[in-house]
Amino acid sequence: MEHIDAILNGLDRYNPETTTVFQDYVSSQCENQTYDCYANLALLKLYQFNPHLGREETITNILVKSLTVFPSPDFSLCLALLPPHVLAPNPAANSLAEAVQKLNTLHSQLIGASYDQFWSSLDGDDLYADLIADVQGFEELMRVRQAVVISQTMQSVDRAVLESWLNLNGEAFDKFVKEVCGWTVEGSTVSIPLNKENEARGTVVRENVKFDRKFWDITRYNREAKD
Repeated sequence: MEHIDAILNGLDRYNPETTTVFQDYVSSQCENQTYDCYANLALLKLYQFNPHLGREETITNILVKSLTVFPSPDFSLCLALLPPHVLAPNPAANSLAEAVQKLNTLHSQLIGASYDQFWSSLDGDDLYADLIADVQGFEELMRVRQAVVISQTMQSVDRAVLESWLNLNGEAFDKFVKEVCGWTVEGSTVSIPLNKENEARGTVVRENVKFDRKFWDITRYNREAKD
């Protein structure tokens, strides 16, 4: 990690010879469930300047890892460093463009809070299984992120709805909700503890408006002139 920081903070971050170092680091992130946005962006920048060095598997792994930290802008930042053709319509089968557009679909569903559609897409296409294969614990990471967002916006949710959002049911659902999230299941309702994001509070905003003294002088002058 210190070696990576040294590269990122020095001129070597623009050195094509560091590409393999960053690629190995991406593989490590996938295996160890860690994440380093700055290092991944630096690698994509190197690919941008040196297209011949690009590795499609590494690019898609970076995009998949960035999904695990939604709703941060990381996925969009990574996407912006890829060549424009990857978003062109009607991509060829088994191409980088097809993979990127598939992942972009997942990203759109996550940002739109269409969690049931996210899981439906993920389970409905074998290509997704290939794309997430290198990222250890991907599904668990996604459920945790979804739960975080849900906890920021809701105090309770219907169990059936939450099951569809998390793509879990039965004992697996109960275990995740209770042990991982710390929520309470009461019949058909799941209660979420209050926090600073989901608690409704009235706020009073006080504004002090100051006027330039010249404004008052001009106003008084105009009034006296009329008199």
